[in-house]
Amino acid sequence: MSPVTSVSRREFLRIVPAAGAGLVLGVRLSAAMNATGPRGRPSALFAPNAFLQVDARGDVTIWASKSEMGQGVRTSLPMIVAEELDADWSRVRVEQAWADPRFGDLDTGGSSSVRTRYEPMRRAGAAARAMLVTAAAQTWGADRSACRTERGAVVHAPTGRRIRYGDLVEKAAALPVPQDAPLKDPKSFRIVGKSLPRTDTPSKVDGSAVYGIDVKVPGMLYAAVARSPVFGGKAKPFDANSAKTSPGVRAVVPISTGVAVVADSTWNALKGRDALRVDWDEGDGAAESSETLRAQFETLSQQPGKIVRDDGDAAAALEKAAKRLEAVYELPFQAHATMEPQNATASWQKDRCEVWAPVQTPSWALADIARAAGLPPGAVRLNITLLGGGFGRRINPDYAVEAVEISKAVTAPVKTVWSRADDLQHDFYRPASFHRIKGGLDVKGRIASWHHRLVSTSIKAYHEPTASDPEEDEIGGARDLPYAVPNVHVEYAAARSIVPRGWWRSVESSFNAFVVESFLDELAAAAHRDPLALRKELLSGGRTIAYPGQTFVQDTTRLKAVVDLAATRAGWGKPLAKGRARGIAAHFSYRTYCAQVAEVSIGKDGALRVHRVVCAVDCGRAIHPGIIAAQMEGGIVFGLSAALKSGITIEKGRVKQANFDEYEVLRIDEMPEVEVHIVPSDQPPTGVGEPGVPVIAPAVCNAIFAATGKRVRRLPVRVEDLVATS
Repeated sequence: MSPVTSVSRREFLRIVPAAGAGLVLGVRLSAAMNATGPRGRPSALFAPNAFLQVDARGDVTIWASKSEMGQGVRTSLPMIVAEELDADWSRVRVEQAWADPRFGDLDTGGSSSVRTRYEPMRRAGAAARAMLVTAAAQTWGADRSACRTERGAVVHAPTGRRIRYGDLVEKAAALPVPQDAPLKDPKSFRIVGKSLPRTDTPSKVDGSAVYGIDVKVPGMLYAAVARSPVFGGKAKPFDANSAKTSPGVRAVVPISTGVAVVADSTWNALKGRDALRVDWDEGDGAAESSETLRAQFETLSQQPGKIVRDDGDAAAALEKAAKRLEAVYELPFQAHATMEPQNATASWQKDRCEVWAPVQTPSWALADIARAAGLPPGAVRLNITLLGGGFGRRINPDYAVEAVEISKAVTAPVKTVWSRADDLQHDFYRPASFHRIKGGLDVKGRIASWHHRLVSTSIKAYHEPTASDPEEDEIGGARDLPYAVPNVHVEYAAARSIVPRGWWRSVESSFNAFVVESFLDELAAAAHRDPLALRKELLSGGRTIAYPGQTFVQDTTRLKAVVDLAATRAGWGKPLAKGRARGIAAHFSYRTYCAQVAEVSIGKDGALRVHRVVCAVDCGRAIHPGIIAAQMEGGIVFGLSAALKSGITIEKGRVKQANFDEYEVLRIDEMPEVEVHIVPSDQPPTGVGEPGVPVIAPAVCNAIFAATGKRVRRLPVRVEDLVATS
């Protein structure tokens, strides 16, 4: 595969203002790519749509219309196009799409890339294939129905004649683009469903891959920003003299988020920032702490909230229950902690602005950049680089806006790079949440009542304080309880907080799955039921759960199937080595079904070890099984870090954690053996980037209970919570 490169929207618009649709798109892109692509590229090109082109050599270029942050979209999306095109995969190269409406929605998040792009990418490839077949039939004077395609060529079945796609480029380019070309029968797929080598691996191995932090442009300066340590704080008048006399410092400028120190290197910018003296007006935020927030949670959890689900009469059923349980679960703020800290490079001029940034949401970023630059969006060129991790953090383009503001202030290209402390202490955090949950069992040990009151620091309330639906990104996985309980009541209350919130990998599923799956285990224990058997019983019957305003449903038959598969492959019920125990959990998120069984042991000193995780996933049709497995494995690592290690605490309006010695993540020697089992399916593909995250915490904590009899109701797991029963 050839290296992945980028072409700007501006470059395209500058050269092809009046040409005809997709054909000129291909011609223009070829001219722009020559500097980085193969030399001597033929001028004849076939490009029936925005996503692909074929040149006279038979080389195929496919544009990936989502941001690559390790999840493999620069491989999986091109595979879909190449499959329908019937391309020779060895002759496919991948380019990064730029921020332009012709590519559709480029925003990358919600485990939606393959799900939303599957049909459009198939149709793009199918249209091109149909045109190439017509071109071949016309060349031979043959009946089109007698022609078929295979690996970059059209074959005339009766005579065995064969013509390469490259030899059909000019004729195909003159044909009208079919609007509804027939798609291949999935039974004939030879690319989709295979674990092909990833297209971005060579450049990552040889160091030629360009992440945001790698960008260099002529005349570039570097900036570090001093931000208020207290959320919501503002800079008072400051003394820049000490910073200006620091080696290499060129300027000190105020911007919307603080004060920027601009220098001739990142190191000098950081040292200049250290020398800067800024007094901050801390505002009301300085009064907030994790303790004050917990007190607010406690109060709200004992008051009626907004009802978001009300089946039957949960209160009456609880009152009549033969056995009642009540529990409180607590989860902290979490940082995204991407391995590549936030960064962006901007070059502002009076009539245009160019930005290089690792963004998840190009459309959002483009709008904010244009406002900061004081220019119309059409005057902004946004180059999307590789992302060194996203996890939802790079949905917010604040770091790109900073770079633009600084570049505009100093009228020079500027790269802004955040330190690890900047990244951890100025994030948009996963909401902290508090759950008061009650359940009742009838005289036969069946669950008769489920009452869940959820309190959190709402994401929507942070971004839209007057919104009437602050629960929007908080109740998934709680409201849609899949288990057959006759009386279910779920409420939500939003807590006030100055702490910025955002979309963290798996969003609210990361805390609601922990609560629901843990409490279900508590009810199983109270009923003296095997937790696996109880889940299977409550998921039986082939029910569907609808989602307000959505067209998809949750199918309990599919959820039960992954529970069965994970349990079977984990050897549920079979003896384990002395001191080990298993726990199980399952969850539906991003239209994907996932179940995990965790195998753990706990030492006498309370040291927890997760030895093995067996994961079963049903994500519809598997485009690239290897990528699916990698995403499940990565999700498990991510979820284990949050469950066992990390958490953000607030003191006087500030984040206490500043680096990985305080905000810990799982180390390689702590990684369990992970097995991923993918359910074969002919259903449309669904998300895989996030569904592996929510399930691991409850699976591990349910295993802890099986080993020790100790319930874990707050995360991260603390050694002191386990020592007493070890």
